[in-house]
Amino acid sequence: MSWEHTVILIPSLHPDDKLHTYVKDLIAHGFLRIVVVDDGSGPSYSHFFEELKQYPECEVLGYEVNQGKGYALKYGMRHVQAAYPDTPGVVTADSDGQHTAPDCIKIAEAMIAQPNKLVLGSRDFSLGFIPPKSRFGNRMTSFFFKILYGSWLPDTQTGLRGISSELMPRIAEIPGYRFEYEMNMLIHAAGWHIDFEIVPIETIYHNANEGTHFRPLHDSWRIYKLLFGNFFKFASASALSTLLDHALFNMLDRWLVPSFFRHVNPLFANTVLVSTVIARICSSLFNYRVNKDFVFKVKKNKHSLPRYVILVILVMLASAFLVESLHVSLGMDQGIAKVLVDTVLFFINYRITKAWVFASPDERINKQ
Repeated sequence: MSWEHTVILIPSLHPDDKLHTYVKDLIAHGFLRIVVVDDGSGPSYSHFFEELKQYPECEVLGYEVNQGKGYALKYGMRHVQAAYPDTPGVVTADSDGQHTAPDCIKIAEAMIAQPNKLVLGSRDFSLGFIPPKSRFGNRMTSFFFKILYGSWLPDTQTGLRGISSELMPRIAEIPGYRFEYEMNMLIHAAGWHIDFEIVPIETIYHNANEGTHFRPLHDSWRIYKLLFGNFFKFASASALSTLLDHALFNMLDRWLVPSFFRHVNPLFANTVLVSTVIARICSSLFNYRVNKDFVFKVKKNKHSLPRYVILVILVMLASAFLVESLHVSLGMDQGIAKVLVDTVLFFINYRITKAWVFASPDERINKQ
């Protein structure tokens, strides 16, 4: 199917004349299906949407109360699934004209060619006219997304995306109503093992992006809470497990093992060894259960416990080997080496735990 039948989905809040100009340009370039969602702009802006209805290629949807960009995108996608069942997918674009018609064509073509991938239009943030806050924020987000989710995305803030009809039903059900929905889309796609297709696009900022409805503090908090939320839960579970491990060790070493087990078997005479083993087994089982039920929320995965045990052993061996290697080869203090090695291994452990130990087969979208 040709790209002309792709639906251009445009969420819009408080538009100006650029919206009309943009829609006309999309039509002039050959797009036959354009859906504009009025995200509760109010009566003062109704004329901007009314004038779009003169174009048979453009359909205007809307509701009275502002719900947020994420809600508008999902509202539009659900409508597209019902009204255009033969479409190859949607290209989401912003209403201020920052996403050019030729770039929309590039995204549509990439989406049709690879319908099992989420297509992202990527701006060049190295250009001199990019606002410093936008450049820094995007680079930091890209860096942490790579660390936590394994994919390098040069432009995590892009609103120009290609979502095929194959992926749309799942994408339309992802949580989030406002700007955080777009970040949540990336996180869920990575979790579902959907590959990303990066398409370079023109970098346009109108008046230093003054027309954006993005609220720097409020919306950034919502986005970064999503980005780091699971990781902080994982870190908290690890911290609680460590506290439990130390508490159990001290209780066992000082009271229980000497009082009850020392005379049972000579092995128990070594209270440190016995207490360490028992405490570590208990804290590891606690950590496993917390990660399974509260961090990654996996309901059914019969392989998770043996995989967890394997990972614990491998991380322990890797830590010992790397600390000793840094100490012997570089002369690094073992205490410093331990901190460095375990910090790196902690991030690696998170990635493997998320992608392998608690991977949920039911949530994966099969690759073709």
